[in-house]
Amino acid sequence: MGTGSSKNRARQSTSPKGTSKVNPAASSSDPHSYSSQWVGGTNPETGEPAQVHRDTAQAGQGNNTMTAISNVQKTKDQLLKGVSILKETLHSEDDVPHVFVVFGASGDLAKKKIYPTLWWLYKDGLLPKQTYFVGYARSDLSVQAVRDKSTQYMKLQDDEKDKFEEFWKVNYYVKGSYTERTDFEHLNQEINTLPKGDLAHRLFYLALPPTVFKDVSSNIRLCCMGHEGWSRIIVEKPFGRDSESSDDLSQHLSKLFREDQIYRIDHYLGKEMVQNLMVLRFGNKMFSPLWNRDHVQCVVITFKEPFGTMGRGGYFDESGIIRDVMQNHLMQILSLVAMEKPASTSAEDIRDEKVKVLKCMPPLDLDNVVVGQYTGDPEGQGDAKNGYLDDPTVPKGSVTPTFATAVVFVKTERWDGVPFIMKCGKALNERKAEVRIQFKDVPGDIFGGQCKRNELVIRVQPQEAVYCKMMVKAPGMNINPEESELDLSYGARYKGVKMPDAYERLILDVFCGAQLHFVRSDELREAWRIFTPLLHKLEKEKIKPAPYKYGSRGPQESDDLARRFGFIFSGTYKWTKPQL
Repeated sequence: MGTGSSKNRARQSTSPKGTSKVNPAASSSDPHSYSSQWVGGTNPETGEPAQVHRDTAQAGQGNNTMTAISNVQKTKDQLLKGVSILKETLHSEDDVPHVFVVFGASGDLAKKKIYPTLWWLYKDGLLPKQTYFVGYARSDLSVQAVRDKSTQYMKLQDDEKDKFEEFWKVNYYVKGSYTERTDFEHLNQEINTLPKGDLAHRLFYLALPPTVFKDVSSNIRLCCMGHEGWSRIIVEKPFGRDSESSDDLSQHLSKLFREDQIYRIDHYLGKEMVQNLMVLRFGNKMFSPLWNRDHVQCVVITFKEPFGTMGRGGYFDESGIIRDVMQNHLMQILSLVAMEKPASTSAEDIRDEKVKVLKCMPPLDLDNVVVGQYTGDPEGQGDAKNGYLDDPTVPKGSVTPTFATAVVFVKTERWDGVPFIMKCGKALNERKAEVRIQFKDVPGDIFGGQCKRNELVIRVQPQEAVYCKMMVKAPGMNINPEESELDLSYGARYKGVKMPDAYERLILDVFCGAQLHFVRSDELREAWRIFTPLLHKLEKEKIKPAPYKYGSRGPQESDDLARRFGFIFSGTYKWTKPQL
């Protein structure tokens, strides 16, 4: 697909119904004499891009969806109403083209998440009708090569093949460096040759290593900003390594873009159950009187993965589990659990309350932290036989943690004295992310110590659920208490409803200009303030992590720490996935 030169672009082009015609001579008027080759999708009689009645295809998709869910409960109708509002919001700008540029289009994130997400949004008709996608990377690729790498992650259905072809016909690829201004000037010229490209709204996704953020963002500002439409930039974590590097990056971006143009993406804020925390907390009277230090013993926020670094240890070793998961994902969840009721559901009101929580948290104390590193299980299968240090990409003798448990406190009237226990790790016994609110013991026990503590559990992944662990009478002749649950499992309650992927929600939010589920600069600053002293101490003193076996619950020291701060794990109850 025309990738013989570093300045060539491989393009498949089809303009949606209602777009302006492309001037075939446009690409030949380049003042820098770049060679631009349009590939495929043209009318052989006129030389112009073929017209595709995309709105007709979208209507067919919508009708099929409505038929499939027509007999489902009212809650599903409310979900569809939300989708309809989003469509109406986005399609109100159908006359204005949108160009979505993926920097790092050759990388893992692009092929596994970004391109699949763009396809899902496109096929569901959630994007403006005149939306074009431009991949940019240093690799000598074509649109077909990008397609071949990402298709396996796109969950393509048999009846979507025509739509799939249509999607790729509005995809383009430009090869270029991340440092040379002339390459970004070339990218801008290629965007301008799209239908009304010079008038388009522009979205730039930096799916790139942090080492090139500054160069890329500077060149975007100098060369690629929209002059008529708006421009927005999406930055992937990590947002620095500590307070100093994070502040440096924030100051750099603030000189180039307004805060409302910057979208710092933490995909955990797009998770269904993380977003559900707002409604659970502030939409139910039953929880409000209990959500405080008088009734809550502790809050446990857990993230577990059942696999190790799997050959990517070199990348992981640069950050470690605290930077990779705890400082961002778990802290975002904690702030939603602990914040006060905002004045409204607007982005700034909610983010204001999240920042207030972080400001009330002192820096982490090493005495309240356990770090671990997994070792191989001699009796395990496959990768389980190998420990972290057996990964050939990991530096010899590395003390980078692959597991961490940290206890933090929120010094507010509501939460003072309540431990928030954050736990995350790789190569553990299961895949799970959840929030566990453990309540205090019932005073005046009359059941001889048989009662366990009540818990409210919000399971983020997998198998989204909200359940309350409670005591009930065991069936039979005696009055014996046993543990059971009040269970809302989404798979059982909302059959037939597709849960959007986190990236779907967040990328759609960028199109809509909604910043609620993105990290604000002051929020980021406070999070790093809490973690930076600990990270520097771990690295300066080269503190050796506690070993734990691949496939275990983590190091014993972690359980001991949680127990020291009042968390009781009885091990007598396990949530069972309901039969669907």
